[in-house]
Amino acid sequence: MQVLIISPTSGGIGGIAQHVQGLSDFLQKNNYKVEILSSQNTFTIPVKGLKNPSFMISAFLKTKFKKGNDIIHAHNLPSALPMKNASGKKVLTLHGIYSEQVDMLHGKITGKLSNSYEKDALTWADAITVISKEAQNYYAKLGFKVYLVPNAIDITSLPKSEERLYEKQVIFAGRLSKEKGILDVLEMSSKLPQDIHLLILGSGPEEDKVLEATKLRSNIHFLGYTQRARTISLIRGSDMLIQPSLVEAISSTLLEAMACKTPIIATNVGGNKELLENNISGVIIEPNSPQQILDGIMDLFSNKEKSTKLKEEAFRHVQKYDWSHVGKLYLDIYESLLQ
Repeated sequence: MQVLIISPTSGGIGGIAQHVQGLSDFLQKNNYKVEILSSQNTFTIPVKGLKNPSFMISAFLKTKFKKGNDIIHAHNLPSALPMKNASGKKVLTLHGIYSEQVDMLHGKITGKLSNSYEKDALTWADAITVISKEAQNYYAKLGFKVYLVPNAIDITSLPKSEERLYEKQVIFAGRLSKEKGILDVLEMSSKLPQDIHLLILGSGPEEDKVLEATKLRSNIHFLGYTQRARTISLIRGSDMLIQPSLVEAISSTLLEAMACKTPIIATNVGGNKELLENNISGVIIEPNSPQQILDGIMDLFSNKEKSTKLKEEAFRHVQKYDWSHVGKLYLDIYESLLQ
């Protein structure tokens, strides 16, 4: 079997990039031929609002010359148009509810346009998969048959090293944008006790605000874009990870923190609710609640027994999100299409 994976991104610490790389590694380990078409090897315009459209057009032109593929596996809606142009059975994986994400990031007009494109794109696929139950329910209500194949990580491949920079260390790792909750993190950080240090990893449109916060508070540390191996080591060495997203599917960062036995504080949205059970495997808070982030941090620092209980239960639960299990779900879909 030969598989062409199409994705806007396939490198870096982002969730889609990690998913694509994990899937590619799984397929190759099982002796399947894999090619990835992404912005890493396709012309794009690196400007906000133009990157995805330019990738769509460039990848669309490239797929015309891609022959001999049994499966075309596209990730997210920008990859759907190139998928349509390629020869082979077509699988479209949605990493969240795309039109809602666009609406939040780019406004209602752009959101309406993307909603129209989304409905067309879904009809181009022979099989549609999503990574969360919330997305599965959403697209099923639109009348589409949708397979649930959750996000995954390769647990055994995660770096085992720990990097602790401060005695009390909290970490945020992700895109520095509104929907990831970074503005709530910054508002919370103004009240964080001086002996608790917050590490912020990532890049994005709110980077200037993060830099400004580091000038005002000596216990706020911006590390910028960090290679995945070091990111894992810093997560493993931290007392807890915070992820106060406004929207979220099944987050690779949360899966990695669970596998690293790092306690988690996350919002009651999307896939977070599927991964974590409040006060059993994590601390669940409401979105847009900086005070609840702070309260969660203080609670876990003052209650070591609770912290230990949360991380052990999360580690037990994350085992079913390993690629050794999730990859087989994709193979079942591929093989059913080819039959």
